[in-house]
Amino acid sequence: MTALDAPTGLAETPAPSARIAEPPAARTLPASLRPSRWLPIVLMILTLAALWQITAQGMPYLLPPLQAIAETLIGNPAYYLENAWITLQEALIGLAIAFVGSSILAVAISEVAVLRRAIMPIAVVLNVTPLVAIAPALVVAFGFGPEPKLIVTAIICFFPILINVSVGLRSVPTAVLQFYKTIHASRAEMLWHVRVPSALPYLFAALKIVFPLSIVGAVVAEMFAPGASEGLGTAIGLASSNNKLPVIYASIFMLALMGAALLGLITAVERRALRWHETHADGA
Repeated sequence: MTALDAPTGLAETPAPSARIAEPPAARTLPASLRPSRWLPIVLMILTLAALWQITAQGMPYLLPPLQAIAETLIGNPAYYLENAWITLQEALIGLAIAFVGSSILAVAISEVAVLRRAIMPIAVVLNVTPLVAIAPALVVAFGFGPEPKLIVTAIICFFPILINVSVGLRSVPTAVLQFYKTIHASRAEMLWHVRVPSALPYLFAALKIVFPLSIVGAVVAEMFAPGASEGLGTAIGLASSNNKLPVIYASIFMLALMGAALLGLITAVERRALRWHETHADGA
């Protein structure tokens, strides 16, 4: 058989590199910078901006033009940054109080069934209580300082953390618990080495909810707790009474920016802390 008579399939098979060849830039570009990641959100933002402008032209009493919002932000940035800093402090301190209290309580009710049956109904009632109604009462009890705002923020953030952490602590497979019992592990060892790692994904899920929610809690407290003089919630209330739509939406923009930043921060921490977990095994 001559070379011309040889089967053509082998000779025409492309080299492996020819079949999987990609542009060098696509192979070296980080995943977060690939167009498939950022292009959809950019297109969505442009679409929403166009719809906003159309609505602002037709109903200026409802939405101000985007350029008016940008002008008030650029014209007085110190006003918005100072008030944003006050609101952020209230949100984070209230969240910290809720985190510590709800985590301790979640451990207690996951270990003692009697406590769970006694405390959970009260926690549910507290969660569905309209906090706007009790904010003035908190001012009467604690004065015009930051305490009422911190309490309102902590109450808003308390329930999601309590529920998620308590469920996570009790989500350990029975076979794993039986194994640790056979090696005579103490309850403290089981809590630290088994239950806490099992609860971490649930905890981060709760934090993704309550980090932005803490901003909402701080704003609600500023708007409805008499005596508040600083913060974006107060700025929104004053601008609303004076019919200053650009100021209202500029403050809302700052709140949205803070909420997105906090959500991005906790997401980054989650990816680093849960590399070992199956939900992040692919680096997503």
